Amino acid sequence: MDLIQRISRQFEDSARTKLEALEAMAAPIAGAVEIMTASLLGNGKILACGNGGSAADAQHFAAELVNRFEMERPPLASIALTTDSSTLTSIANDYDYNQIFSKQVRALGQPGDVLLAISTSGNSPNVIEAIAAAHEREMRVIALTGKGGGRIGEQLEAGDVHLCVPADRTARIQEVHLLVLHCLCDGIDCLLLGVEE
Repeated sequence: MDLIQRISRQFEDSARTKLEALEAMAAPIAGAVEIMTASLLGNGKILACGNGGSAADAQHFAAELVNRFEMERPPLASIALTTDSSTLTSIANDYDYNQIFSKQVRALGQPGDVLLAISTSGNSPNVIEAIAAAHEREMRVIALTGKGGGRIGEQLEAGDVHLCVPADRTARIQEVHLLVLHCLCDGIDCLLLGVEE
């Protein structure tokens, strides 16, 4: 096995997947930026959730908003629903693991807030439940998926935005998800700060 050649293929495949996703995803990403920015300007907040690597992405995104991305600006209201181990384990123990995010959305979400729902497959049951709870709370949903969008793609309503990576390989989808999250952070900062370039 030639490791250098294998590594090169990973880089090339990742770059190709990102370029192929650009055409399909640029306009929906811009729409998501506008929705999130309007929520933040209206004293709303962004709740983010996902499992595994997507949980890490939810935390990454929330940290970039609360702290900063690349430009200095005031903190922005965002909460990763993946971080409170006492809340997560009590819900999973007393009720059901599929409710770990939805109960938090019902507790914390308000009309005008946004749920960032991340699922590589589009079929994560607890993320699906969180989306249903967000709709009950009159929140808009930005869904970040892949593999055709799965059940989440079918669950979204008018006013929601589906950011579906046109790929089937989990690693490639997750790599595009990270780029999309950085695009969202950058776009929000640019709209809030009036950056022209």
